[in-house]
Amino acid sequence: MRLSLASLGLLLMSAIATPADFPPPDKLPSAAEFPDVLTARDGTKVTTRKEWEEKRRPELKALFEHYMYGRFPEKPKQVTAKVLFEDAKALDGKGTLREVELTFGPPEWPKIYLLVATPNDKTPAACFVGPNFGGNHLLTPHEKVRVPTAWVPANYPGVEKGTNKATAAGRGKQADTWPLRQVVEKGYAVATFYCGDVQPDRPNVREGMRATLPPAEGGAPGDETATVMWWAWGCHRAVDFLVTDKAIDPKRLAVVGHSRLGKTALLAGAFDDRIAVVIPHQSGCGGAGPSRSKNPKAEPVKRITTVFPHWFCGHFSAFGDDTTKLPFDQHGLIAICAPRPVLLTNAEDDQWANPPGQFDMLAAAAPVYKLYGDDRPVAAKVPEQGKLSDERLGYFIRAGKHAMTPDDWKVYVQFADKWLR
Repeated sequence: MRLSLASLGLLLMSAIATPADFPPPDKLPSAAEFPDVLTARDGTKVTTRKEWEEKRRPELKALFEHYMYGRFPEKPKQVTAKVLFEDAKALDGKGTLREVELTFGPPEWPKIYLLVATPNDKTPAACFVGPNFGGNHLLTPHEKVRVPTAWVPANYPGVEKGTNKATAAGRGKQADTWPLRQVVEKGYAVATFYCGDVQPDRPNVREGMRATLPPAEGGAPGDETATVMWWAWGCHRAVDFLVTDKAIDPKRLAVVGHSRLGKTALLAGAFDDRIAVVIPHQSGCGGAGPSRSKNPKAEPVKRITTVFPHWFCGHFSAFGDDTTKLPFDQHGLIAICAPRPVLLTNAEDDQWANPPGQFDMLAAAAPVYKLYGDDRPVAAKVPEQGKLSDERLGYFIRAGKHAMTPDDWKVYVQFADKWLR
């Protein structure tokens, strides 16, 4: 099920704040509690869908760009696709496996290599799409799947220490993180790419899509496009292809990501209405976890912006000592997805990702969903461990730690069975 926003493209730009209107972080007023998602910056209360779509929603998107993720890059004029290989007898004969090279700029720009698995007996299929951490080759032993040539973190299987080059020794070593056959057998397609195709996960190196833009004036950080935003933009380029693929149902796309790529999935869903369902898994601080955290075991803004400064734009680090000055919290990003379903999934032992705080974000986003006629978009309380709450703002928490597993995928499929039928 995919619900469109009738007035997209007809926004009243005069009513939307521009970056020039946004004060420096230290000049913003403090708000100890989560800002009301239906109260605009000028203090007016949003009471209708029209007001939400024309004023508050674009205002929130602009705020997230300016103070957190950086500028949303322009859509390329054209995305071209080249099939590198196709195997109709892959996944033990259950599906067709393809790898598609996506080109979207000058020859020197990076390319995205999208691994697509589709069921042989059910097309066009609903599709889970999202980035992976170490390369498509980690997800299958198939010898034709490309080994990435971009920089790869040293902790992934088969990566040469010192050079950070991926090798064929890693083939199939992390297949459980994106269990292609398991998902295809349930009638769903899967499309995934190495996040480093778009932007390698390291700071202070002008590589990937970061190298296509000029440095900030004077070298001073601000609202420059940050890595999580680049990864989300990469998801959108994958969607550009998927909506043209006859094996995929363009109205039934679900974006998925884990941890830092869970942050990416939520941002990608918020900024692209072609995505019908949004599933950020264990996304934590900077994702579905609140910046104004009440969980002492959760990762704080100051820590994440110190250790991973490149994930966010320069302005976000200014809130590390005082998150009360943020003019939004992460429920605003969830609300931007309305009325599309969002599922937050977590693990009990992974308090660093702030599972209880994430549920608070769903509850705080619910008023926007009510504008679309859903009077009960979220459960009244956190569901018991191991039980899916499949409301439009869904929630699931299991036993265990920080990981994406085949059991997690069973939950994604269960949620999709309700909302993508």
